[in-house]
Amino acid sequence: MTGVSSAAASVTHTPRTFVLVHGAWHGGWCWRRVADLLRARRHHVFAPSLTGLGDRAHLFSKDISLQTHVDDILSLVETEELSDFVLVGHSYGGFVISGAADSLRERVSHYLYLDGSVPPDMSAGASFSWADFNPPEAREARLKSVREQGRGVALPAPPPSAFAVTEPAEAAWLQRHLRPMPVGTYVGTFTFKNSGSNGLKCTYIASTKPPYALLESTRDHIREDHTWSFTTIEAGHDSMVTAPDELASLLMREP
Repeated sequence: MTGVSSAAASVTHTPRTFVLVHGAWHGGWCWRRVADLLRARRHHVFAPSLTGLGDRAHLFSKDISLQTHVDDILSLVETEELSDFVLVGHSYGGFVISGAADSLRERVSHYLYLDGSVPPDMSAGASFSWADFNPPEAREARLKSVREQGRGVALPAPPPSAFAVTEPAEAAWLQRHLRPMPVGTYVGTFTFKNSGSNGLKCTYIASTKPPYALLESTRDHIREDHTWSFTTIEAGHDSMVTAPDELASLLMREP
């Protein structure tokens, strides 16, 4: 599960530092295979769990917000004294790294959105919420699950199949580790003081096998925006689980 593939081994870039930010309901654990592959190539890797999730699930609170998760990353960067590093955000983690970019800006050498959510407007003063990013029918379904299954404080995790993870052992691994999202991360707003990752070096990696339906408009927009680099990976939404070798190789190829 953690051996270095021939594809990953063929990449010979100078060692770099990666900060890997997981998506909703996940934790730092989901990057385990990719992190092992990167470290085997002498890269430095940080894969924190955001507050209330993963190994920090015991800190769950309905008041945890996107700002809390942005602060998690900013705190890591300051504590580890990081600079000139690659900041990767998967899915909801795209919101997190966009918020972190509002403070970090050029301190990060490359912002990499892995099938990530991208705020529609990152200009100074613009606000958004994760809930507003969803189409009305998806938003109402999620708010209903908060009320009925999440007791008003949590957004329950969908099944592994929602992330295109269907192989039995991998699906069981996800099922054991997925945790509910604090409701504040879904309905709370985040306001940009600067301009997020606008104007900075950004790459979008879109999963294509199958594509994640809720990100269709994001992919279409980014593909047409020539200020971004755009590439694809032939894997489902959780490519770090289902295609770690291919993803690690792709990350190491990014300039």
